[in-house]
Amino acid sequence: MTNSNHDRTSGVVSRLNDRSREIFRHIVDAYVETGEPVGSRTLSRRLGIVLSPATIRNVMADLEEAGLLYAPHTSAGRLPTDAGLRMFVDGLLEIGGDISADERANIDGKCAAAGRTVAEMLEEASSTLAGLSRCAGLVTSPKSEAPLKHIEFVPLGNQRALVVMVTEGGLVENRIVELPAGLPTSALTEASNYLNSRLKGQLLGDLRRQVETEIAQRQAELDELTSRVVQAGLATRGEVPQGPALILRGQAQLLTDVSALEDLERIRSLFETLEEKESTLRLLDSTGEAEGVQIFIGAENALFRHTGCSMIIAPYHDQRRTIVGAIGVIGPTRMNYARIIPMVDYTAKLIGRLLD
Repeated sequence: MTNSNHDRTSGVVSRLNDRSREIFRHIVDAYVETGEPVGSRTLSRRLGIVLSPATIRNVMADLEEAGLLYAPHTSAGRLPTDAGLRMFVDGLLEIGGDISADERANIDGKCAAAGRTVAEMLEEASSTLAGLSRCAGLVTSPKSEAPLKHIEFVPLGNQRALVVMVTEGGLVENRIVELPAGLPTSALTEASNYLNSRLKGQLLGDLRRQVETEIAQRQAELDELTSRVVQAGLATRGEVPQGPALILRGQAQLLTDVSALEDLERIRSLFETLEEKESTLRLLDSTGEAEGVQIFIGAENALFRHTGCSMIIAPYHDQRRTIVGAIGVIGPTRMNYARIIPMVDYTAKLIGRLLD
């Protein structure tokens, strides 16, 4: 929405009386429930106050002129516009909200299970949000470029080892690497000591380049097996793309709410865009520019233009209160904002606590 349209809508909204606001709220509630246009007779039955259909039609005409409602076809019913949903959501954010005790316990139980890696915890959080909201859950994992504080190789058997890396921010990353045949356990200890003596808070990419240079210069001095362990550990971690990784769960949830072939085509197009990842990651990165829950409704963002979808997303922090990722859901524009906004907010804050 352009600034001029936004200013015009804001000006009209500020002049709405309580009756107009109440009628608009009921239109949005009915839209969230059914997805169908709402007519004056339906509203007359839903309202707790006695108003004639003619009076309600006049109010609806004013709301349409304000850019908050539109008529999708020749039906007398109306639907909220993206600008109307934005006004409704902004009101929810001002009031605030909370999730139920059962939903809180569900999220706590599934996300906080002991023994999980960070990636596994984030995947579970995304899947849990998808299930509870009946939308597609998505999350960005913490950015991989972080200064390292400690690295260690732990033997697992079957010629494999667990590489444990701890960043200076306290984030723990685990990777499994294949080991050369006949490797003694002492070589894992030597490899850990070798890398830790050279960390000094370096980024992984810098450490990798330094070690590769030293291996080339001192090949004769380094034990061959230890050298291969060092290289295996760095290469395995180095294969992860720089920047955050995108985890998307529950895509099928979006398909339960469509009713026509053209809707399916729009959703398919959205998934193709999401799979490209780059545009989605740019959008998620923008959550780092502001605290709290961010809501992108329909055509407000190019990613969702003509798809009939919205996104609710919130950043999560590490123990230094630095934003390291974001989690949220993508769903139809008629998703239950009042329920899902506090759900996303709670999950993001929980992830921050678990990272601490």
